Amino acid sequence: MTFDRIEDLHRALDSGQTTCAALAEEALRRAESENPGINALAELFGSSARAQAAAVDARRAQGDRRALDGLTMVIKDNMVYQGHAAGASSKILTGFVSPYSATAVQRVLDAGAIIVGRANCDEFAMGSSNETSVYGPARNPLDRNRTPGGSSGGSAAAVAAGWVQAALGSDTGGSIRQPAAFCGIFGAKPTYGRVSRYGLIAYASSFDQIGPFARSAGDLAAITEVLSGSDAFDSTCSDRPVPSMATDGRDPRSLSFGYYQEVLDNPALDPELRAAFMARMESLRAAGHRVEALRFDYLDVLVPIYYILTTAEASANLARFDGVRYGYRAEGVKTLDELYKRSRSEGFGTEVQRRILLGTFVLRSGYFDAYYGKAQKARRAVQDATNADLAKVDLLISPTTPHTAFELGREASDPTVMYLEDIFTVQAPIAGLPALSLPMGLHSNGLPMGLHLTAKAFDEPTLFRAAEYLSS
Repeated sequence: MTFDRIEDLHRALDSGQTTCAALAEEALRRAESENPGINALAELFGSSARAQAAAVDARRAQGDRRALDGLTMVIKDNMVYQGHAAGASSKILTGFVSPYSATAVQRVLDAGAIIVGRANCDEFAMGSSNETSVYGPARNPLDRNRTPGGSSGGSAAAVAAGWVQAALGSDTGGSIRQPAAFCGIFGAKPTYGRVSRYGLIAYASSFDQIGPFARSAGDLAAITEVLSGSDAFDSTCSDRPVPSMATDGRDPRSLSFGYYQEVLDNPALDPELRAAFMARMESLRAAGHRVEALRFDYLDVLVPIYYILTTAEASANLARFDGVRYGYRAEGVKTLDELYKRSRSEGFGTEVQRRILLGTFVLRSGYFDAYYGKAQKARRAVQDATNADLAKVDLLISPTTPHTAFELGREASDPTVMYLEDIFTVQAPIAGLPALSLPMGLHSNGLPMGLHLTAKAFDEPTLFRAAEYLSS
């Protein structure tokens, strides 16, 4: 039994049409039988999922109803869950079982969600096609020869395949929104600081954010509301009050939208995707919305800014994986220095090693000001320019990706081509703003296209209301 909206799920539970136990069994059965062909999941959590489902059914029988009761989910493999393995899809974390749960994971559990497994992803969330994983590539359930996107490809694929109703991913430069577009579903990156990062295996700490995948904008809103709020374990997490994500915000009929002509003129943008986007802009104008073409002078430098800063942070964050305390340890070593070198060389994949090396280079004495320092200044310029544009309009709007889902293996030979996958999504995390992708119809190749929205900081309610309006 598949539900696209939490309210439909809850009506079925309230009427006795189904139970949480039945929903968990169905999710586990489908995932177990279909995962070999898609490779979206690294592991199923059968025992704990069944126990959680039984506990939610028992609690509901006593009249205690909660926001996410019965919602089947998977979590990306870079989030820890007490008593369960977490590997960031990397050999370096072989055998690691977490002694605690990420705040985001605990919050969805407390709200009644049922976590049925951990999802395949690019190693340490570094990638845009889910091909850098130690578990092998995940496949797009809409076309198994194509990528589901990355780095949260497994999470998106599990939702698109219908195994679960929702999933958690993490977004550093577009790792929720690009897979959502490629798989034809909804995916959101909250404002930086809206959701605790405690228990998220870090890639780039000033960019990473946990967010949801779902099959409706309303479900994104409900899950994000549960995830949000201050956390004593994360000093970067905002203590702002959490509004009603589904009912607050602007009246969507009064919203104004701004798009960048530089995005539409970018040679990487597929002509059919450009035409579909412009048709959507014309329909908004016809409905009475103000739709304004804006100028943005930083499009070509967004990806360089992002990769200088994120690799620098990654080189520091991944220093903790040394083969000593947990995870993979090289055998036959004779010295501590050899243990470090061999464990890291054998445990990290090629792309992770590439980014560590790049990050270490830009942080070196003599290069710091030339690269990292300039990138930080450029990041501030992008933040200021983006916020100035959002003072003119309610939302920024664009295609989510330059094209539809590409074939597996197509871009693996040239990492610089893969890095350009983030060209339309990376502005929001550089500026720390909330953004999402929603479906924008089908391309003539039969694959989904994504529409991207960016809102003002901490204005997720307007973002979700606009997405609901645009998808209705």
